[in-house]
Amino acid sequence: MGNREDLLVSAKRCLSEKGYGRTTARDIASGAGVSLAAIGYHYGSKDALLVQALIEAMGEWGRSIGAALAGTADVADPKERFVRCWDAVRDSFEAHRGLWTVQFEIVGQLSHLPELREQLAGAQKLGRLGLAAMFQGKTEHEDTPEELARGIFYQSLLLGQAAHWLIDPAQAPDGAEILLGLTLVSGAMLDRAQA
Repeated sequence: MGNREDLLVSAKRCLSEKGYGRTTARDIASGAGVSLAAIGYHYGSKDALLVQALIEAMGEWGRSIGAALAGTADVADPKERFVRCWDAVRDSFEAHRGLWTVQFEIVGQLSHLPELREQLAGAQKLGRLGLAAMFQGKTEHEDTPEELARGIFYQSLLLGQAAHWLIDPAQAPDGAEILLGLTLVSGAMLDRAQA
């Protein structure tokens, strides 16, 4: 690997171990075995490098969970598939704890980081469409209002489940609990619509 790649690997490790706010440029450069000037040369700034590291770490999580969800493609019953998918997501948090911790840390700082907010907002639609495709077992995403709505729903569940898990993994909802809640809420709405 070259200096650029070494910096990215070090930045991902620092994000996972120290978080966004406590990671210094010196931490990253030292971990990569390069000079501080290499960060500016390759990425422009520490923040730009950390954003790139976060995006890459999210991509790695996405590929990991995508593979786990692909393992549920042969489940014929949609409810059982839903439960297995959400169990796989919950199980993924342990291996990617640092990634989820840093995401919640960053959300709390976005009002002070307008460039980061802009970058994340720009990537949000693509992320939502990707989630919609993943949870439906599709390899490609479609950019339609329906798929975007599915993605928003899945993203909201995902962030909620991650928050529960970070607070107390033993109380994080599993797939069956999420399905029960969805069934109860949607049933109540359908009952009211028919009344």
